[in-house]
Amino acid sequence: MSGAVSKAVLVTGCSSGIGRATAQRLAGRGWTVYASARRPESIKDLSDAGCKLLTLDVADEESRRAAVADIEGTEGAVGALVNNAGFGLEGPVEEVPLDEWRRQFETNLFGMVSLIQLALPGMRRQRWGRIANVSSVGGRLTFPGGGPYHASKHAVEAMSDALRYEVKPFGVRVSVIEPGIIKTKFGETVVSTVTEHGGDGPYAEFSAGVAARTAGAYDGPLTMLAASPERVARVIERALRRRSPRPRYRVTAGARVILFTRAMTTDRGWDRVVRTAYPPPKPEEARET
Repeated sequence: MSGAVSKAVLVTGCSSGIGRATAQRLAGRGWTVYASARRPESIKDLSDAGCKLLTLDVADEESRRAAVADIEGTEGAVGALVNNAGFGLEGPVEEVPLDEWRRQFETNLFGMVSLIQLALPGMRRQRWGRIANVSSVGGRLTFPGGGPYHASKHAVEAMSDALRYEVKPFGVRVSVIEPGIIKTKFGETVVSTVTEHGGDGPYAEFSAGVAARTAGAYDGPLTMLAASPERVARVIERALRRRSPRPRYRVTAGARVILFTRAMTTDRGWDRVVRTAYPPPKPEEARET
């Protein structure tokens, strides 16, 4: 290998939350950061933090190609890729339209895979690269009412496990970031989607309970277990900077506790645990009595 190694970082989903905090932290710590978002006006202030700005819609192929080409033209390669962009689509499996499932996977998984495919040739050429895929504790366990979101994050976990093995010989390291409850607007999006897709019909009462439980996780007593986006940003930087980063980083004590609980519980046992927080839907005849 000849020439300098690019350690330029592309961060997706920087308009708010974890993406914004990560871009700010990395730029402040001396990294060359390309902060991106679908709406450029939402990140224009990040230039004051030392970030270079890109318009990037991770669900659009032309936008993905243009963003990676822009960085490679200036830096030679995308040295590190932080796949953060995503959203939470929830609702009963029966009630969420298939097109919405596709939209969930296009953003949370397929856009991520495409960016990885576009960035990897440059990483392999320079024999150095870092990929941090932001998943969730929801990629390791499942709560009812969240089928689309959990399915997309479980897929991120599986893809990352395969990728980690495949690219290690080329000097590329892959880590999965698994946040628990983080103080962002994510909860608002989840509540609105579960209400939209299960608001009436046989799952109405169930969906209302899921929405209330989700809102409580972000606004109620459970916020004691929550962490700030800045804490996740610190973990992401650790994954990028270390010579041998961990395959997984679990963020918040609550995340570690619940994942340990799930690992020690049978499937039926987990169903019983979940039932205490999420009363199951009632058949029509039960609702009428």
